[in-house]
Amino acid sequence: MNARQAGALGPGPAPLAVAGPDGPWDELDDRLDDQGRAVVWTTWGQWLTAALLDPGLRPLLGPDWPRYRQGPTAAGRMRFAVSRLVMKYTAANALNVPVDTLDLGYRPGGRPVLRGLGAELEVSLAHTDELIVVGVSRTGPIGVDAEPAGREISFELLREHVCTPAEDAALAALPAEERRGRLLRMWTLKEAYTKALGHGMRRSFSGFGFAFGPGPGGVTTAQGAARLVAADAPDGVPADEGAGEWSFATHLVQDRYLVSEAHRRVRVPETAVMDGGSRSAAAPLEERDPRPLGLLRFLDR
Repeated sequence: MNARQAGALGPGPAPLAVAGPDGPWDELDDRLDDQGRAVVWTTWGQWLTAALLDPGLRPLLGPDWPRYRQGPTAAGRMRFAVSRLVMKYTAANALNVPVDTLDLGYRPGGRPVLRGLGAELEVSLAHTDELIVVGVSRTGPIGVDAEPAGREISFELLREHVCTPAEDAALAALPAEERRGRLLRMWTLKEAYTKALGHGMRRSFSGFGFAFGPGPGGVTTAQGAARLVAADAPDGVPADEGAGEWSFATHLVQDRYLVSEAHRRVRVPETAVMDGGSRSAAAPLEERDPRPLGLLRFLDR
């Protein structure tokens, strides 16, 4: 994988490419040791054979098996199965445990969570087209989101529902193509942020915003570091979303996809135990449309 296949728009290491259940996984451990978190990506086609031939697919999917079987199309069922396998294999390698020992559930709102063994590891899932992205963190909540980098997106249709006043003004001043790229990046950052918070559809995208500043290595303002700003705050005042230090990054993967991550680093006592007794939901967040007013449909036009 070269720099053009996975490059960063702003700070943060590029996501790791994982071609199948056998990895390579070594760098995942290194990222977790150094950063406390890691983001991996793959395509569902790379994992398809492994999913189809795995005799343990049903126990690996666990409670997700009925939903997998009820999928209306074969392609949709395979994407669903592969996304769960990628998430479980990533978590298992992050924890250095057998993949079949992990139990995946969902919090109210759909945020995926590991129950029992591995409950201290935060996980997030996103997929678009053939791309699957998984984020894992030992140091606090993480959220990931992905969109095709060339996707058409209408500023006029979305600005009222997605932008803060400051974002609206900044975007309106940009040339059309630069505006489209900035708006799409902003969208994925907001998705990743709300996933990390676990707010899902309950959070208005116009209630918080991002300011973009110069990044390392002469990165332009349009592609620089993202900083969280409250919708009604003076410039430079961060939004208050609880204790911990937030970090944000957007990456260009395969020259085709924008992948954004949001992470809140918190200190968790080693003796803390997460309660997994009531973390279930009818459907995972990443399979639903968490975007305000269902506006994703405008992206496909």
